[in-house]
Amino acid sequence: MLGKYSQLGILGSAIVLCPFVMPVVTAQLVPPPSTSKSLYVSYPPADYQTASDRIFVIGSAPSEGKVSINNKSVPRSEKGHFASVFNLKVGKNSFEVDYKGQTKTIVVTRSTVAKADSPKDNFEPNSLEPQGAMARMPGELVCFGANAPGKSKVQVNVAGQDIKLQEQNNQIDLPDNKAALIDKNQPQALYGAGQYLGCAIASAAADLGNPTYKLEVGNPATTISQTAPGKVQILSPLNLDIAEVKVEGGITRTGASSDFSRLTPLPKGTRAAITARQTGNNNGKQANWVRLDYGGWILAEQVQVTAGVGVPPKTVIKSVMSKDRAGATDVVFPLQVPVPMTLEQGTNTVTLTLYNTTAQTDIIRFNDNPVVSRLDWKQTAPGVVQYVFNLKSKQQWGYKLRYQGSNLVLTLRHPPQLDRNNTDKPLTGTKILLDPGHGGKDSGAVGPNGYTEKDANLYAAKLLANELALRGASVYLSREVDKFIELDDRRAIIDNLEPTLALSVHHNSLPDGGNPDTKGFSTFWYHAQAQSLAMYLHNYVVKDTGRPSYGVFWDNLALARPASAPSVLLEWGFMSNPSEFEQIATPAEQQKMAKSIANGITQWLISSNK
Repeated sequence: MLGKYSQLGILGSAIVLCPFVMPVVTAQLVPPPSTSKSLYVSYPPADYQTASDRIFVIGSAPSEGKVSINNKSVPRSEKGHFASVFNLKVGKNSFEVDYKGQTKTIVVTRSTVAKADSPKDNFEPNSLEPQGAMARMPGELVCFGANAPGKSKVQVNVAGQDIKLQEQNNQIDLPDNKAALIDKNQPQALYGAGQYLGCAIASAAADLGNPTYKLEVGNPATTISQTAPGKVQILSPLNLDIAEVKVEGGITRTGASSDFSRLTPLPKGTRAAITARQTGNNNGKQANWVRLDYGGWILAEQVQVTAGVGVPPKTVIKSVMSKDRAGATDVVFPLQVPVPMTLEQGTNTVTLTLYNTTAQTDIIRFNDNPVVSRLDWKQTAPGVVQYVFNLKSKQQWGYKLRYQGSNLVLTLRHPPQLDRNNTDKPLTGTKILLDPGHGGKDSGAVGPNGYTEKDANLYAAKLLANELALRGASVYLSREVDKFIELDDRRAIIDNLEPTLALSVHHNSLPDGGNPDTKGFSTFWYHAQAQSLAMYLHNYVVKDTGRPSYGVFWDNLALARPASAPSVLLEWGFMSNPSEFEQIATPAEQQKMAKSIANGITQWLISSNK
C-alpha cells in the first residue's frame, strides 16, 4: 500500500492537493519497452538545426545484424541500441542510417557560430545602444556601444556632447552555462576589430533623448550618421517612481536580463524606489526591466509603479519577536513599509538583510525552539540591517518569506518528528513529495527505441513512492498519469504542501556536442539546505548500486529552487547512453535504483535529525 498519493486539481490559478490512500502494485506500472522491432532513430529529428560542431545519432534496431551510418558500421549495445558521434561541417549534413535494407535519412544543418562581419562602410544593423529606453541616476556611468568596420572613427553625440568611442580588441566570450556539462567550459575570443565602446557621467537629471552615432570610414573618409532607437534619461533623486511587487515571489536579478543570476525573490507587496530602467532579454524576448534601489533588477511587468513620489520607501525597526506553531517558527519583523530583503543560508546560520531600514531595536523576544539558538543583529551600513539566526543544527528544513501588511514574516520550519522506536517504518511522520519530470506535451529526452523520459520518470517515481511508503512515509506525487504541468504549478505544489523533502525525478541526456558515452547517476541542488541531501544520496546510490557517477551539481533548476523544503533533482541515468538506457528500460534495475534511493533517504533523514 502506498502511504498517501495526491490528486492534482488546477482550477484557474488555484492548486489543491487532495491526499488519498490507494494501492500501487506492479500491475499498475506500465513496463518500458526494452527493444525495437525495426530500425528506429530517436535523435536527431529528420531536419534538425544546431550550432554545435558535432552531433550524436541515437537509435535502435533488432540486435541481430548490423547498423551502418553513411556506410560505416556503428557499435551497438547488447539489445541493439546505438549512439555514435559525427562531426558537422557548416551547412547541410546528411546521414543515411541503414539496417538490413531499412533506411532512414537524417539531415542536420549546422549554423555558423562565428560573428558576422560588420558592413564595410556602415554600422552593423541593430548594434547601436541603447536599443530601448535607458534611465540612470545622476553621477552614474552611462555607456554606449556600436559595431562598425575596424580602424574607423566612431563617436556618439548625447545632448550636444560628443563622446569618442574606443575600438575594442581581444574581447572574451564566456561559454553557455551548459558547457560545464560537456567539459567545454572554455572562453573564446568574441570580437576582434569592430566593436566600439564609450562611457560618460551625467551630473544632473535630464532627458537626453536618442544618442546620434557618427562613423568616419574609408579613404577618402565617408561620414555616416545614425540615431540609436532608445532614449537616455537621467532620473531626479527627488522625484523617483516607486515600484510595488504585485506577484508572489518577484524574481530579482543581478542585471537587466534573464541571463543574469537570481537574487532572493521579493514577497508580494515589497516596495522600493526605481533607480534605473533598461530594455533587456527575457527568455529570448525583449522586455522592460527596472532596478530597485537596493540593487536588484526586476521585470517591469511584475511591479505596480507609482510615478513621481518625493520620498522613497524607508522604515525603522524596533522590537522583533518569534512565535512557535506546529512544525515551524514564525519570526515577525514589524516595519513601517514592506522593504526589499535578501536571505542567505550558511552552515549553521540564516542571515536576513533588510534594506532601506534603520534599527531602533532594544528588545528581541525569542523563546527556545527546535531551530534557533540565538538571534544577533547589526546595522552594517546606512539603511542596511542584518539579522543572523544561529542554528542548533547544520541541517535546515525550509523557510518562507511573506508580508502580512507591513510586517515581514520569516517562517523557519522545524525538523521532522521521526518515530525512532518504529524500526519497521522509520519514515513515519514524514511527508515526501515526488515530482516525475515532464509529461503530456513535454516528452523530455528520448531513448534509442523511442521510450520517452516522461514515461521513465513516472515509472521510476511510482517505484520510489512504493519504497518510501513501505518505510512509513506519506508520499505525494505531482502527477500520477501522463499529463503536462507547468513548472510554476509544480513549485506551487511544493510550497503549498510543505513536505519534509521534495525530489524531482528525471533521466538525463546531454546537449549537442556532448559525448553519448557519458553515463551515471547525478543529483542537483540550489539552496544550501539541500546540499547535504544531494551529496549523501549521490554517494550512497553510487556505492550501493555500482552505478557510475556523473556528479553532484549546484544548478539553477526550477524544481531545485523551492525554499520551503530541501529540494533535490535526481537524474537516474542517461537516456542517450545505449548501455545505461538498457538499465533504465529494465524494470528490475529501476526497482533496484528505487530501493537504493529510498534507503539513502531514510539513512540521511535519521542521521540529519539527531
